[in-house]
Amino acid sequence: MPERPTYRVVQWATGNVGLRSLRVVIEHPDLELVGLFVYSDAKAGRDAGELCGLGPVGVTATQDVDEILALEADCVIYMGDRFDVDVLCRLLASGANVVATRGELHRPASLDPAVRERIEAACREGGTTVHSTGSSPGFISEALPLVLTSIQRRLDSLVIDEFADLSSRDSPELLFDLMGFGKDPSAFGGSRRWEHGAMSFGPSLSVVADALGLPLDSVEASGEVATARHTTQIAAGTIEAGTVAAQRMIATGMHKGEPLLTFRANWYCTPDIEPAWPLQASGWHVAVAGDAPLDVTVSFPVAPEDYAAMTPGLTAHRPVNAIPYVVAAEPGIRTIVDLPQVIAMLGANR
Repeated sequence: MPERPTYRVVQWATGNVGLRSLRVVIEHPDLELVGLFVYSDAKAGRDAGELCGLGPVGVTATQDVDEILALEADCVIYMGDRFDVDVLCRLLASGANVVATRGELHRPASLDPAVRERIEAACREGGTTVHSTGSSPGFISEALPLVLTSIQRRLDSLVIDEFADLSSRDSPELLFDLMGFGKDPSAFGGSRRWEHGAMSFGPSLSVVADALGLPLDSVEASGEVATARHTTQIAAGTIEAGTVAAQRMIATGMHKGEPLLTFRANWYCTPDIEPAWPLQASGWHVAVAGDAPLDVTVSFPVAPEDYAAMTPGLTAHRPVNAIPYVVAAEPGIRTIVDLPQVIAMLGANR
């Protein structure tokens, strides 16, 4: 068997997912970490390996974009917490391909036309490709639906439910301050709270619909909350009876006036809620209605206390696995439909 090529890679950002991606790149037999960009002053100047729990690897974290551009990397794994078009275009124009986890980049036609043209011009200049993927959006909203619909000749609807049991998440600021658990339901206000669902998942759902020849007329955002029936103690604190204990964000792709593709994110701190929702342990459920009906449940067989260690990989691993396909792709913004099926290379390079 011929030796596989090695790709020079930069990791961009080191949040929970970025740190997992960084570690995977370092350990990957086909990848060479050549650079690391960080936002935090506290991380700048530190060795990349030490930041992700490994030994020193000789790559120092930097906050200098010019240093990254000078590395002439084959690919940058862009996991920034913001969609910085200026930086993205500089990376692409420099000759670095980009694998991202930004929902905005899942479908070129969903971008503002001026932004799209800027990105595509940068790709032409650098002869490069940008592709966005991950677990959600990504694997569960694109890869799996495309597989499940491959045995259909009529699709009536496809509904994806994502479930996250947050009872063991010891993050009071995230759950109570940012997400609003433990608050009165009236604090959630109107529909504007849920609009980020359509923005995050609309491009991904639209890619699938386009591929199936059933383009969406629109993606509608909605949501709802449920309250605790009894006062409940979770790892992050106390959920009082009558306060928000579960919330559901919904993005619905409409085709000819009917729901065709739906994504629902179900976050809950206890299943003992009013009104009662059909909840499952953390994972996904996909229901396909068509001429080959399917009901698929994907669960994570790990103990709740291990979720924090396991879940970053759900988003981090697919972008890493996609690197060879992105580097080989034609220049431009490429979707899941434009690339070959992403296959993980798990064996040694020999």
